[in-house]
Amino acid sequence: MSRSRAPEVATLRVMAQTLAIFYGFGGVAGLLVTAGAGPGPHRPVLLGLALSALAGAAVVARWGARWPRPAFDVVVGSATVLVSVGILVSPDPATALAAAALITFVVVDAHLFFSGRRAWLQLAFAVGAVTAALQASGEVPPATALALDAVLVGLGVVIRRLVIRASGASRDPLTGLRNRRGFDEALDELLSEAARTREPLSAALLDVDHFKQVNDTYGHEAGDRVLRRVADVWRAELPAGSVLARHGGDEFSLLLPGMRGVDALAVVRRICALHPDVPLSCGVTQHAPGDSASQLMRGADRALYDAKLLGRGRTELFDGPAGRPTGVRPRG
Repeated sequence: MSRSRAPEVATLRVMAQTLAIFYGFGGVAGLLVTAGAGPGPHRPVLLGLALSALAGAAVVARWGARWPRPAFDVVVGSATVLVSVGILVSPDPATALAAAALITFVVVDAHLFFSGRRAWLQLAFAVGAVTAALQASGEVPPATALALDAVLVGLGVVIRRLVIRASGASRDPLTGLRNRRGFDEALDELLSEAARTREPLSAALLDVDHFKQVNDTYGHEAGDRVLRRVADVWRAELPAGSVLARHGGDEFSLLLPGMRGVDALAVVRRICALHPDVPLSCGVTQHAPGDSASQLMRGADRALYDAKLLGRGRTELFDGPAGRPTGVRPRG
């Protein structure tokens, strides 16, 4: 996995919790900076910035887990703005540097929350804004500002390396998809989201037909090419927000948030029809309120079993214990 494409390792819940903690500690640090700055016209501004950070912590802690990922770009960028304003209104170099040190929170957030380009853009914005603010204050030598820049960039590099290693623990090295661990993490998060929003959630299991025969006849390298082909095809065709994972062996698992079972069935059916060279048996089910993760996946497994039983190369929808599987006629 290349460093530029390494995925985010934090779920929305972890992102919200981490950002709330950093905003909270940043606000406390801002109060301490205000107390140590002495009297003057700068104090109301510093106090306002500190209180804004504390208010931001409360907002993110309460609602952040419900936000889409792009919203965190704005919140992290806003932290850079707060720090930069704090530097500009600082009455002396010591206070300015104390305020500038808070930008380390932004560096950590950027590389934990965002992948590749977005992370480095946040870092560049943070370094550029803090450096400009320190120089605009006129009291911090350029060499001191550059020393801080070097620390921030070094911190970003180290965190990026750690993120890459951490993301590898939840990724399948052959296909680049999530592995079982990464899928389970995403499933827990999406189930919590569905419980809060009452939005539908569907799951599917995809099984490569006659995969053992491919391995036995053409070798494991040919089997690996088939698995990579499945990953590439489905990754390109699935709607945004979908979670695709290699569940194990020749089986893939799929989560489709915001989709009812019949809609998920249509998506799976469409992709299968577009790529008949990748023969798959698929099982689809919809999450029922109150069902656990294991119950959801058992429904998908039941539908997959029906698809295989009825001749493979087809997709079945399992509607629950009281329902009946809805079949799609075999391809070709």
